[in-house]
Parts: sequence; structure tokens; C-alpha cells
Amino acid sequence: MTSSTVAGQGQGTLAEQAYSAVSERLVTLRIRPGEPINDDRVAAELGFGRTPVREALKRLEHERLVVSYPRRGTFATEVQIADLGHISEVRQQLEPLAAGLAAQRAGDSDREELNRLLGELADASDGGTDLIRLDRNVHRAIYAATRNPYLEDTLVRYDNLATRIWCLFLDRLPGLAGHVHEHGPLLRAIIDRDAEKASALAARHVEGFETAIRALI
Repeated sequence: MTSSTVAGQGQGTLAEQAYSAVSERLVTLRIRPGEPINDDRVAAELGFGRTPVREALKRLEHERLVVSYPRRGTFATEVQIADLGHISEVRQQLEPLAAGLAAQRAGDSDREELNRLLGELADASDGGTDLIRLDRNVHRAIYAATRNPYLEDTLVRYDNLATRIWCLFLDRLPGLAGHVHEHGPLLRAIIDRDAEKASALAARHVEGFETAIRALI
């Protein structure tokens, strides 16, 4: 059982735990684009039964991370660079909205988590996998602080798709650490309840991501 699975134990249903574990593998490309996904093997690797894994895969198919074909099986979706513009269009509108709402609505527990992540950012090294995990955790904390579950779910989906594109170019992105550390001022703005500044920083972050990727293609 992987460390990410252990970390998810006790949090939500078995299907939710399976979803979290498989999603992390798909998003970080540990399961490569186009790779077949055998639910029996995944269940054995994660220590779950087939039913929660199948439920997780159905959810992941809805989120465009896997695709199923009759009589062929289930596969990790390909990463389509042509989708970058579509994904960015959505994120350019919703990421600033989420940052602004988080600044207005974050409760004490949200602010505690954002402060903790701010400390992690200060101590973060240049390790690619660890930085990606930290980046995802920061985004998830901001989305949760919006107190809007529909906005949160939507942004998690699009952040996952964007992160897959990011991971595809990971070894060619010289500014990875700088991109992740941009979250420091954003988190500080949210903690300080400065909605206007938080929105502006989030918009700049999404724009910078697209610019960095387009420079490589």
C-alpha cells in the first residue's frame, strides 16, 4: 500500500479513498496517459475491494481522467495540449473568483490550514514531486475556503487537468519552484482578507502557467 493511500485511510468512504489514491496517480502521471487500468490490479495494490475501485473509476471517467471502451477496458486519458486553451479559459475566470471568495469567507480552521501551507511553502525544496503535491494542496485549501462545494468540485477537476499538462513538461520547466512559491503572497492575501489582491494574484498565476507551457510547445 502506498503512503498516499495510508494518508487517505479513515477519510471518507472506501470509494472516496480509492478515488483519491487513483486520482493522484493519474494527475501526476504515475499512471501514464493511454495506459490501461486493470481494476483488479489497482484494487490489490491499494488494498481495496473491486467495488470501491470501480466506483472511483466511474467518477474519474466523468472528470475526463480515464476513458472506458466496451470490450476493450479502461485507460488513462491522453494529455491533449490542444485542451490547454479551453482549460485556461475556465480557470482564468474561476480561480480569481475562488481566491476572492476564500479571502471573504475563510473561517478559523481554513486560516489555520492556509497558515500551515504558508509555512510549508517557506520550507519547500526544489523537488518536483513534492512541489506538485504542495501546489495541489494549496489549491485544494483555497477551493475549500470558498464555502461553495459546486465551485470547489469544478475547480478541482480543472486543476487536475492542468496539473497533468504541467507534469508532462516537468523536466523542461525551469521555473517550477518559482511557480509554486507564487502561492505565498496569494495565501497571505487570503489570510489577510484582501479579496481584491487575492483575485489579482490568482489571475496572474493562471496566466503565468499557460505562458510557461506555451513557451515549450
